[in-house]
Amino acid sequence: MEEIVMQETNISAKNFEQCQKCSLCETVCPVMANNPKYAGPKRSGPDGERYRLKNGIFFEDSLKYCLNCKRCEVACPSGVRIADLIQQARIDYGRKAPKLRDVMLASTDQVGPLASAFAPLANFSLGLSPVKGLMDLTIGVDKHRTLPKYASETFVHWFKKNAAAAQEAFGKQISYFHGCYANYNYPQLGKDFVAVMNAFGIGVQLIDGERCCGVAKIANGMIAAATRDAKINIGAFGKSVKEGRDIVTVSTTCTLTLLEEYPELLKVDNSAVRDHISLVEQYLYKGIASGALKPVWKEGFKARAAYHCPCHQERLGWGIFTTELLKMIPGMELIELESNCCGIAGTYGFKKENYKVSQAIGKPLFDNILAVAPDYVACECETCKWQIEMSTGVPVKNPVSILAEALDLEKTAKANR
Repeated sequence: MEEIVMQETNISAKNFEQCQKCSLCETVCPVMANNPKYAGPKRSGPDGERYRLKNGIFFEDSLKYCLNCKRCEVACPSGVRIADLIQQARIDYGRKAPKLRDVMLASTDQVGPLASAFAPLANFSLGLSPVKGLMDLTIGVDKHRTLPKYASETFVHWFKKNAAAAQEAFGKQISYFHGCYANYNYPQLGKDFVAVMNAFGIGVQLIDGERCCGVAKIANGMIAAATRDAKINIGAFGKSVKEGRDIVTVSTTCTLTLLEEYPELLKVDNSAVRDHISLVEQYLYKGIASGALKPVWKEGFKARAAYHCPCHQERLGWGIFTTELLKMIPGMELIELESNCCGIAGTYGFKKENYKVSQAIGKPLFDNILAVAPDYVACECETCKWQIEMSTGVPVKNPVSILAEALDLEKTAKANR
């Protein structure tokens, strides 16, 4: 009886009773349109939950095809947390242990340091067709997927060596949740973040003991490990907040995980720190719009960028901060792309069984980008970057890196003293 009551409490929080069966969620689901094995968000979410609450035998393994893009939740007129219902069902009723491939893809805190230590060898090997073919045959990472490269020097190592000592000179301080991508794959993003923040007179502190946000672990059924990491992160965030520092992030998926998935799926309470977590574009736009931060732009800067709003950014509702921030840049021609999912969904698009569907989902976006022919795509999500660059050949830049290029950093620093 106690277990049944607990399940009903969790489900009610996701508002499944409010489903009107309007099927709007199905019209926007990118998986349902490309994979006949997936029943769609309405049946897999609120419809299926009514049966699962009666008996877990009604759980269907086809729920694994859900991208967790949350486009269904954006479309739902009743605020039903459809994607969370599906992910919660996978947590509560799924019985299949993660495969070796899934563990490897999700264990960034373990794989990242090792790959970075041997970055030249790792990057060379993972780019070879025979190696990719072997991975396809043995562990199920699709041979057509371009794998992300690793940096020889992590962002954390660079920061401690080159930037940490200078941060105490700034009166205002923030804590930077850099995430796995900026640390192990592309430290330049972290460097650009520090340069921009410092130019605005803001000191950057790292989060002691930062762990992976856990989104890949959640997607691959490693719930105990994800919960452990979430508790470590929230504890570290609490120390930052007590010391007067907000937490600023650069990845939309990391941000959504910290804000939404921790309490909804992992049952980790983030209420004490939630209001202190923000994406960097949101943070900077508010500061500039209020007059607290004063940008000085480079003379002669020119760029023609297409903005792709990641699915999780749409779910947060914060894409407007990025577009308005980029529109402030003199010489920036910004084209807002039609709303489409890129199809990669973190580790989803790396898996052999999902690769074709992943590419089919992303095709409308790829075609749109190629038709627009921008200098580059602006996007806050690192996995969207991997997918778009691989599938179109068009470079993708995080808005923070665009700001680092467009700002006159020295003059901005003088203006904000």
